[in-house]
Amino acid sequence: MNALPARRPLARAARLLAVAIALAATLALTVSAAALAATHHVGEGQLSAARDAVSQSGVRGIAWYVDRAADRVVVTADSTVSAAEVATIKQRAGADAQALRISHVPGTFRLLLSAGNAIYGGQYRCSLGFNVVSRSTYYFLTAGHCGKLVTTWYTNVGQTTLIGPTVNYSFPGNDYALVRYDNTSLSHPGGFTVADPFVGESVKRTGSTTGTHSGTVTALNVSVRYSGRLHGTVSGLIQTNVCAEPGDSGGPLYDGSRALGITSGGSGDCTSGGTTFFQPAREAANAYGVTVF
Repeated sequence: MNALPARRPLARAARLLAVAIALAATLALTVSAAALAATHHVGEGQLSAARDAVSQSGVRGIAWYVDRAADRVVVTADSTVSAAEVATIKQRAGADAQALRISHVPGTFRLLLSAGNAIYGGQYRCSLGFNVVSRSTYYFLTAGHCGKLVTTWYTNVGQTTLIGPTVNYSFPGNDYALVRYDNTSLSHPGGFTVADPFVGESVKRTGSTTGTHSGTVTALNVSVRYSGRLHGTVSGLIQTNVCAEPGDSGGPLYDGSRALGITSGGSGDCTSGGTTFFQPAREAANAYGVTVF
């Protein structure tokens, strides 16, 4: 009978020990979660280093931008990028590779140049972007890679109706060109005001191959290293999920009367969809001292 009370302190001690063990386990989980979060946090310096590593990798068929909200450098690789090339990107980044988020898309990131109709020069077809003016002289903006290849533009495939010359172009690095209207019989309608896009904005794109298609802006300040014969890296681009096809290069990206961009290149087509990149219209207009109207 006297032995029974002696067990109560032991039972209480056992309960206290169980509580202490549970608290210690909870504390350990909390510390582990905090440590994991700290491990995955990427500072501004790492983001910059990772972005530079991607830029210097030399791999073609990729697009990249810094997503500061997610603390990641988002890299999108087209179907031409091999596993070995992905490994090259990561190796170039070294310890900063944890800042990379790499995804793959079908198709090839290419410049949307073609032979056909709309604005013609040599063996190429592109699309007119936005009409612009400087004092009393009228011009239009188109893609820089188009201006690099063509010195004189025409309205028809037979190249008998002159538009005018490529006055200047910038590609790679940028992707814009300026063409002057030398044929005074041609009209140059307007209705646009240059504006800056924002992520999530609903937009439309018009081109000579596929007409008008719509979508949304998915990223800004994107760099793309195109594949193909006429290749190069272009930076500061607008990324969208609007489809486009060869020949649509130079065409306008807009939201109502807001002139946003000039079609540069992308992947996919208007049957299966794709990713398309645009040169900001404001940068192009400012570069040439012209006004979108």
